[in-house]
Formats: sequence, C-alpha cells, structure tokens
Amino acid sequence: MPQFEYAPAPESRELASIQASYRLFIGGEFVDPTDGDVGKTVNPATEEVLAEVAEAGAADVDAAVRAARTAYEQVWGPMPGSERAKYLFRIARLIAERSRELAVLESLDNGKPIRESRDVDLPQVAAYFFYYAGWADKLPYAGFGPQPQPLGVAGQVIPWNFPLLMLAWKIAPALACGNTVVLKPAETTPLTALRFAEICQQADLPPGVVNIVTGAGETGAALVGHPGVDKLAFTGSTEVGKQIARRVAGTRKRLTLELGGKAANIVFDDAPVDQAVEGIVNGIFFNQGQVCCAGSRLLVQESVAEPLLAALRRRMATLRVGDPLDKNTDVGAVNSAAQLARITELAQAGAAEGAQPWSPPCQLPERGFWFAPTIFTGVTQAHRIAREEIFGPVLSVLTFRTPAEAVEKANNTPYGLSAGIWSEKGSRILSVADQLRAGVVWANTFNRFDPTSPFGGYRESGYGREGGRHGLEAYLAH
Repeated sequence: MPQFEYAPAPESRELASIQASYRLFIGGEFVDPTDGDVGKTVNPATEEVLAEVAEAGAADVDAAVRAARTAYEQVWGPMPGSERAKYLFRIARLIAERSRELAVLESLDNGKPIRESRDVDLPQVAAYFFYYAGWADKLPYAGFGPQPQPLGVAGQVIPWNFPLLMLAWKIAPALACGNTVVLKPAETTPLTALRFAEICQQADLPPGVVNIVTGAGETGAALVGHPGVDKLAFTGSTEVGKQIARRVAGTRKRLTLELGGKAANIVFDDAPVDQAVEGIVNGIFFNQGQVCCAGSRLLVQESVAEPLLAALRRRMATLRVGDPLDKNTDVGAVNSAAQLARITELAQAGAAEGAQPWSPPCQLPERGFWFAPTIFTGVTQAHRIAREEIFGPVLSVLTFRTPAEAVEKANNTPYGLSAGIWSEKGSRILSVADQLRAGVVWANTFNRFDPTSPFGGYRESGYGREGGRHGLEAYLAH
C-alpha cells in the first residue's frame, strides 16, 4: 500500500510565549536565586536554547521549605477541605482553559509529539486536579480513619518524560490533603512547571502553598536532605531512587518512590493481531519509549510470532518521525543528548550480543536528538536489551511456547512496574495476571491511565501508589 503524504501541519509556536530567563517561585513570587546558578533549557528537536533558568542552591531550597512551612501552619493546613477544593477546582479549570498553550510549551521543551501532549497529557493533567479537588472535603470517608491529617511540607522531585503530568500526580493529592509543597522539576524540562506557577498566581493560591525550585541534582539533593520536609515523593531512575532511600532511612520522613521498569507485553496465539499490534506500538513508541511502564519486552507465543512481527513491521513503516509540533508526527525527539547516548549505547550492545535490529526507513532531522523506532529479534534473556531499561523507542522481542514459560520470562526482571496481556480468553488473562509480579497489568490494551486508578510498582520499581484513593494515603497521617 502506498504511504500517503500529508502536508505539514505544525501547531503555532506563538501560543506559548517563552521568556528569555526564568526565576524561582518561592512564597508566591518569582525571585532570583541567592546562592544558586543559572542553566539553560533547550528544544531537543532543534538544540535551540529556549531560555535561561535559575538553579536553586541550598539557601534557596531552605527559603522554599520555610515558605511552605509558614503557609502550612498559618493558612493551608487549618483551611477547611471545602475551601481547599475551591482552589483546586480553579486550578483545574485554568489548566483546561490554557491547555493548548501548555501543550505547545511541553512539546517544545520535551520533544514529545503535540498530539500526545495536547490529546493525552493535558487532558490527564486537568483530570487529576479535578479528581483530587473532589476528594478535598471528603477525606474522612476515604478509608484512612475518621480524621486523617496532613503530614506538613512535601518535597517532590519529578522527571522529564511527563513534566506536567507528573506535577499533577504529585501536587494535586498533596494539596487536597492539606499539605504544602516544594517541587523540583527536571533540569531539562522546567518550563511547564514554571508556567504552572503562573497559574497558581492566577488562581490566587495563598503564597507558599506551592513552591517551584528549578535546578539539577544538587538542588534535588538539597530538597531531599532538608530537615524541614515531612514527606518525599520521587519519580525517576532506580539508581537515584536507591540513593534517596538510603539518605532518608532512619529519619521521620515519609517516602514514596516510582522508579524504572522493563515491562513484558505478552501476546498469546488467540490474540487479535491488528489490535495487539496497535497495543505494542502504543506500548513502546508512545513518548519515544521514554516511559517507565513502557512495554519494552514483547513476549510472543511462538506459533504466531512470524505473522505478528510481519504485521508489526508493516505498522512501524507508517510511523512518522519528525517535528514534534506537527500534528502528523508519531515519534518526536529524544529529550536530551545524554539520553540519546544511552539509547544508542544499549542498542549497539544488543547488536554486538547477536540480536537482529530492524528499523523502518525514515529520514531523521539533521539537528536535534533523534533515534529511529527499532525492534530487536533473536533476543535472549541474557542480552542487556532484555534486562536493562533502555528508556527509548527500542523493543526487544522474545518468544515463548506455554503460559508458564511466558510468566517465567515476564517475571525474570528486577523490576515490577507493569505488564500487558493479549488474549481473547478472559480466564487466561486473569490466570496469567495473578502470576505476574507487576503493579499494573493491562489486558488487551497498554499505557492507559485514569485518575481514579492507583499506579505503582514492586521491587526495584519502587513502592507506594499514586492516583486514585490510594494516592491520598501517602499524604495523610492516620
């Protein structure tokens, strides 16, 4: 079938005005850093410098924590839940009203396709704030005791793959429960968090309830180690999560971790092929595979492996790689040069160890950070690409003969975040799902989220849950 060529359809960049420089958001105001530095954030699709962004030092983090403490003790903590709900509903409505602007800014700073930031991320961001706004005055009925109390000041560190969505997962439940927050976005994607700070001002949120400190690892370390923080929430790499767990051990701080994954996407011989292929593509190439719960290991029943892989290659040949602001784009840019280097290194290791790579013919832009969608066949469980999290658009394909073998291979990982099962038999899905050691198991779909559903992992994928009623528990003393 010939591939149809569409005319470019880029979203207007003018929708998201970007300042030349950004400051820290502390105590309800944008302020200059007192002991920090200045960094730059770039457009990963072009390597263009978008803006200079302040990097908070230890004194700046201390000022943010003190502002959050004051707001917690004097305003936000004593405020009735029904009043807190009004602010959260107001923020949710403002996010919905400004969603197009926020989506463009997210794609510029992150490299993700506009159709994902506009049609998936932003609706989810607003939905999480709406959902937790509804809980703010109903906490005694959430199942955590008759009078659950907030913890105090929450320190939150979020990653670069879903900057605004991870902000919503962290801030919305924390505020609904009566906590105040100090949030540190990733150094490569700070712009939408700073735009969210403007939304907090627009919503007349009391000063100090939300504080945004930008910077790199040193800023995050200062926040993690600050004695004035009562609860820490971290989403990011397993390596950094382990460091935080060791540092927090022995203190009174609560901690939740949402870390890496190496999810198995299991396709049985009775699965509908076309539906499964769409799920496989969505599972690994959504957000360029930079998803902790990505279906990066495809386990296919041996009897259907050949026709399924043929169908997968045909589907991959239709993926469009290019300008993230073009609504026709399926696969955008990798977020940073460092991440591109890691993806490249692991892909080269896969080929060197004997697996066979395949990518559809596609023209990658000359500038920016790009990696073509790739599948590896002939993969064994000993290969690095079957064991290590690549966090890129690279799929490792393994086969199995029996459900027991599928379960054994799926569980053969130090992670335990997510998995997928494709079969027409409900009894088979339930049986296999019960045996998989993963926090989330999707059936005949993949990468689906809802504010009412909890999300989290086991083992090296972390502990604690975000989303749903369970997401409130991490921010309540009961």
